[in-house]
Amino acid sequence: MTEHLHPLHEALQRLDEAWNGAEHADDLTRAQLVAVTAALGLLHRRSGAMLAEVAACVARESRTELGADSLAKQNGFRNAAQLIATTTGATTGDASRLVKVGEATTPRIGLTGERTPAKYPAAQRALAAGTLSPQAVAAIICLLDRVRFALGPVRTAEAEQSLVERAAGLSLDDVRRMVTRAEAWLDPDGVAPREQEQRARQSLSIFERDGRIHLDGDFDAAHGAPIVAAVNGYVSALFAAQKTQLDPGSPDADHRSVAALRAEALSAICAHALGCENEAPALAGATVVVRVDLKDLTDGTGYATVDGSDLPLSIATTRQLAASGGVIPCVLGTDREILDYGRELRFFTKTQRLALAERDGGCAMCGLPPSMTRAHHIRWWKRDAGPTNLENATSC
Repeated sequence: MTEHLHPLHEALQRLDEAWNGAEHADDLTRAQLVAVTAALGLLHRRSGAMLAEVAACVARESRTELGADSLAKQNGFRNAAQLIATTTGATTGDASRLVKVGEATTPRIGLTGERTPAKYPAAQRALAAGTLSPQAVAAIICLLDRVRFALGPVRTAEAEQSLVERAAGLSLDDVRRMVTRAEAWLDPDGVAPREQEQRARQSLSIFERDGRIHLDGDFDAAHGAPIVAAVNGYVSALFAAQKTQLDPGSPDADHRSVAALRAEALSAICAHALGCENEAPALAGATVVVRVDLKDLTDGTGYATVDGSDLPLSIATTRQLAASGGVIPCVLGTDREILDYGRELRFFTKTQRLALAERDGGCAMCGLPPSMTRAHHIRWWKRDAGPTNLENATSC
């Protein structure tokens, strides 16, 4: 056995010890099931690390400049990703990411043939040890590639080490959430441009097919947060009502899936909005909470987060949201303690908004009609302690 294969054999040995001679998985005890799952996870991560290394070599031997001598073409494939995807049963996208991981975590060969350190050595060590999967490493190195020029080599190395350490023991979903937050922390100046890019990609398609109406939406954090809060608030209210009124075992109990309840919620909220006169759907306290550091809010730097979402918000967007109905700003100090929990009482009433529309006739700046404007404080409610009255109000 070569030393390079030792990590795989060690993982197989752990699996054999955890299985402990059982004939079938059904014969395993609960403790064994946990141990076998852990051993299989280690084997999966270590074999994935080796596959990433091999994938990088396949890509090098299949590079375009080799022409007909390309390894992929000699085996009947267009490129390395197609070869790897076909032989491993993965998608071409997964295969491409595997190649990228392998290229970023294996020692590089210089022009004179000498081996140089890997681009991301901390990620390489985590892969070799089986601490992280190639998928988790792919999420980390994609982030580092985006911010490395803004950070410089020293901070990039520090960020790599920190991310690799924090990712250990996390699920892939949790790693991706961590990476999303880390990008805003590492490159706060990039939050607003990324936000603009996400906003430009948002869409909502509505079409009929097979006698049903289909909706397919893609929203940025600022526009998606109110939808999530409203729908989840409605579903929570349904669950609460059922819990207090019906025995779960009753034949009248609602056993629909959460997805079905969310569909009903969206329909009910829209129906309510069409017939509601006070423009305030009763959603059992469903509210969007935006969390932001006081220093970032004051200086206009940094970023904020929305409860229920991992995507960062720029301070400009945070201020716009804070002026919207149903949004509560939670302002935090340096130790993340709550300094102020905004109140919805800051918002203008329906009567005030009607009077404002009558007085201003629409937007005070560009002339938009009243139906397309909102009431705003001239002197900010939070910063300048501006009152919520007509003298301090303007349409915009």
